[in-house]
Amino acid sequence: MAFADLTPDYAGLDALIRKYKDPDSDKGFNEAEAEHLCEKAIEVLRDEPNCVPVQAPVTVVGDIHGQFYDLLEVFRIAGDCPDTNFLFLGDYVDRGYHSVECVTLLTLLKVRFPKRITILRGNHESRQITQVYGFYDECLRKFGSAQTWVNFTAMFDYLPVCAVVENQIFTPHGGLSPSVNTIAEINDLNRFQEVPHEGPFCDLVWSDPDDDCRGWSVSPRGAGFCFGEEITKQFNHENNLKLVIRAHQLVMEGFKWAHDKNVLTVFSAPNYCYRCGNEAAIMEYTEKLEERLVTFSPAPQSGAGPATREVPQYFL
Repeated sequence: MAFADLTPDYAGLDALIRKYKDPDSDKGFNEAEAEHLCEKAIEVLRDEPNCVPVQAPVTVVGDIHGQFYDLLEVFRIAGDCPDTNFLFLGDYVDRGYHSVECVTLLTLLKVRFPKRITILRGNHESRQITQVYGFYDECLRKFGSAQTWVNFTAMFDYLPVCAVVENQIFTPHGGLSPSVNTIAEINDLNRFQEVPHEGPFCDLVWSDPDDDCRGWSVSPRGAGFCFGEEITKQFNHENNLKLVIRAHQLVMEGFKWAHDKNVLTVFSAPNYCYRCGNEAAIMEYTEKLEERLVTFSPAPQSGAGPATREVPQYFL
């Protein structure tokens, strides 16, 4: 079934989503269909603000990084969309064997259930990064050309950069920026572009909290900043927030509190890169914002994939 037939044919979309969620199915997509899907997604995403308001109940999911069977495990644990509302914090591609499948399934869900799933931009949803860390090469291998990579990276330019759950929980992919102090300022940014090398947009997808840092410091990543506890508390106070939830960093238990529990890191790719041995986590919120952290191990099929060239060791 061609993607061109999918909207407003929701029955066709539903059938394709079921097919994608079947780990044993032949996904059977081609470049033309992927291009049409990205066009449909852009129509949905362009109308969302830079900082998306999200209602509870919602399940917050961190980095996926091409680990498709572990993404299916998230749905098995948390429930299917639209029965469960989801907020994905970015980094759907690179590192793992199945970036194409991960980003295609999440994009299908966004097109079909735009109010039930929010997909944010991570630092890996970028042309420069994906040419180094796997997504570009995967598209060449699976399609014989880079056109699908071109289409998805164009769609990435429309992804929102953060969300706020019930006006209380701020969720960027990476962290805070010294260049913006309020959510209103974030909504004034121009996000419809490649992630820049510096500036507030860059910082939101690249920065990291650091319990040993006072104020702001240069990030060892080469982009964004490290920021200390007083920075987080000031941002939360100024914006009437209770918590910052972000992803972006490998944490061995799947989650990690920082800054006197003003920041929570959630990482949702278990056994990252099929060799790190970490657990993964998601955060579930009820309508009353009662929280439940759920940790999980790799899916049985996780790690099954083609032989690929070695990627750089630095964990972005």
